[in-house]
Amino acid sequence: MATLVTGGTGFVGANIVRELARAGHQVVCYDLVPASTLVQDFVQDCAESITFVQGDILDKDAVAGLAGPHSIDKIVHAAVYTVNDLSLETERGNVIVDINFAGTANMLELARSLSPGRFVYVSSGSAYGSAAGSDQTFNEELRVAPDNLYGITKYASELITRRYGELYGFSTASVRLSTPYGPMERVTGHRAVMSAPYQWTRQAVRGEDLISHDLDEGRDYTYVADIANGIRTVLDAPTLPHDLYNLTNGTWSTFRQIIDTIRDLSPGSNVVEIPPSEAVPDSGTPRGPLSGHRLYQDLGWTHSYDLRSGLSDYLEWRRNSGFLD
Repeated sequence: MATLVTGGTGFVGANIVRELARAGHQVVCYDLVPASTLVQDFVQDCAESITFVQGDILDKDAVAGLAGPHSIDKIVHAAVYTVNDLSLETERGNVIVDINFAGTANMLELARSLSPGRFVYVSSGSAYGSAAGSDQTFNEELRVAPDNLYGITKYASELITRRYGELYGFSTASVRLSTPYGPMERVTGHRAVMSAPYQWTRQAVRGEDLISHDLDEGRDYTYVADIANGIRTVLDAPTLPHDLYNLTNGTWSTFRQIIDTIRDLSPGSNVVEIPPSEAVPDSGTPRGPLSGHRLYQDLGWTHSYDLRSGLSDYLEWRRNSGFLD
């Protein structure tokens, strides 16, 4: 039996594929783009457990065709158009809706035909939107108020994921991620705005100045290896008391803490502060940290990486892989 992962050559998706393969899953990685050399090197130690299939989640026939040859019994739907930029949202609104919502519907139709052991939808903290201020913690019982197309399509996909499971009798869960950072984050056709840790680790490994701004702002960044491990925990749990979980380390990190840690891990790095108007935008708008209490209470999951160990591992991967972009 195999686990299907959509968007499996992307940032979070590649980490999920590697985590599952290392844990003993036979993984079918389904993505619009083929596996690059970077992706293949990233999963090299478990490549024998991974089958790469190129295809589009918007192609209903191609999606339906996955049912036959691969003996799929679990699905992780991670394919997404990540948009946190107003101009891009304005220019490509219909594409965002198609990929993030219609694509989810197509994957759920596949699940209906397969009746898998579990369907996990990889959602986002963006579904909360402006439900509370940046000084409050977001839990799964909070009323949501997504305020951009990305967050709206993520929340709408959660709802249809739940309803398909109810209608057709298969186990579903949606997992809202806090802001991920770490290996395999890169500019792609469906991801354009990079995180602050991406930008500063890039500058550090290149020996460039660390360009900083708004150092008292921040996010609830979670290392992507923890994200992948948490997804696997939800996917493989014998039973799920809930069908919605936040996945987070539950900690708010300021840009100052991040840049100071990178500078400490990369001796000789020089920090240059610039006005906010000159800064490259970070992914997402400020909001408070997600609460990980439900996932810990139900499944005993907690993060393994704090800010320092996550950034250290990220810098090591960048240097060892030669990924300086």
